[in-house]
Amino acid sequence: MKFVASSSSKAIPVLSRRCIPILLYGRGDSTRLATAGAALIEDLTAHQVRPAVRAWDLLSIALSVFVADSAVLRTTSPDGWTRELDLAVGVSDPDFWTAQKALLEGMLRFLTTDRWTLSFSRDKFAFSPSQVKAPAESCVALLSGGIDSLVGAIDLVAEGSKPLVVSQLVLGDAEKQTLFAGEIGGGLRHFQLNHNASSPGENERSQRSRSLIFLAYGTLAATALRRYEQDKTVTLYVPENGFISVNPPLTDARLGSLSTRTTHPVFLAQFQRLVANADLRVTLQNPYRFKTKGMMLSECRDQKYLRKRAHEATSCGRYRRNGLLHCGRCVPCMIRRAAFVRWKKPDKTVYICQDLGRDDADHARYNDVRSAVLAIATPRDDGLDSFLGATLASDLIPDKSRYRAVVNQGMKELQVFLKGVRVT
Repeated sequence: MKFVASSSSKAIPVLSRRCIPILLYGRGDSTRLATAGAALIEDLTAHQVRPAVRAWDLLSIALSVFVADSAVLRTTSPDGWTRELDLAVGVSDPDFWTAQKALLEGMLRFLTTDRWTLSFSRDKFAFSPSQVKAPAESCVALLSGGIDSLVGAIDLVAEGSKPLVVSQLVLGDAEKQTLFAGEIGGGLRHFQLNHNASSPGENERSQRSRSLIFLAYGTLAATALRRYEQDKTVTLYVPENGFISVNPPLTDARLGSLSTRTTHPVFLAQFQRLVANADLRVTLQNPYRFKTKGMMLSECRDQKYLRKRAHEATSCGRYRRNGLLHCGRCVPCMIRRAAFVRWKKPDKTVYICQDLGRDDADHARYNDVRSAVLAIATPRDDGLDSFLGATLASDLIPDKSRYRAVVNQGMKELQVFLKGVRVT
């Protein structure tokens, strides 16, 4: 499928069976074209910031990628998953981005497992707010509304940092993001942004590329800080426990594209290389890459506040589909519940499926629960490397032994939890 993205409606073609136009930073007829980013202009104007031009280009690419990822159903591809996506994006510096074509296509293939072909043209879009006040914060941290980003923000403040926190506005998480940002450290500056992406027809629900937008938001915010204007490097914190970052496939049925790669060390290394090539002085850092979620909870620097709010943070992969409730049985929910067991604090989260020990299709015999049980048995019987497969094979991953250790510890946390709820 072909996509053409631009901030000018005059530069994009009419919707056809072979090409979907994407209007960036504008509003249009959603039945005729896809759109993304209209609210971002209003939000960032209100914040009175002026990010770097190439950071805007990066966001334009991320928005366009997300729309293309959402617009084509995986079920329409020959193998029921892998798609061929041809995307042309309007940017301020097409020559530079054309030189990054191979890196970008490789990143996207790793992230979404699709085959991407990218091209770039000149776009005259320029963001010029009438008033600019560069924020004085020392760094930027992503705040999703989940437990890991909550711990990340708490720890940064406890260590003496004053982060600007950045969120993607998501139904069910928006109020939590606002709550956490407003309470931690007496209140943090909060950029709560919305991509407002939409495309004609039925949308693909897997959305493997959504993390690219989140990282692009963080990069954009980092280049708007006073520290960046002073030619200093800004750290962008991406808090995620190492077990979820590596996200090893629990069974053969969850190999490859069925395991998300949102903060996988390979993808983050590729993104860092792209940012460096763009001469953007932003350094990505995941302080928890060698810690499990249970370790993050246990070692958090403000235990009193964490005990008050941890159960309100979101983990479930089906949270919105379940009416803003945790299912209790998906992989993220089980890892969350295992972390609370490791933390040894009461888990006040409301789970739809509380008792996984019930021997029926909705509980102990549910697919994800059975997969977890099998995954625990694999390294025990055949060794950890047989379980990991090629997950850590890339040369872009340093400290492989430490990643192996965090996966091993994560599996032990999961095993203790499942044994405790009588699932073996």
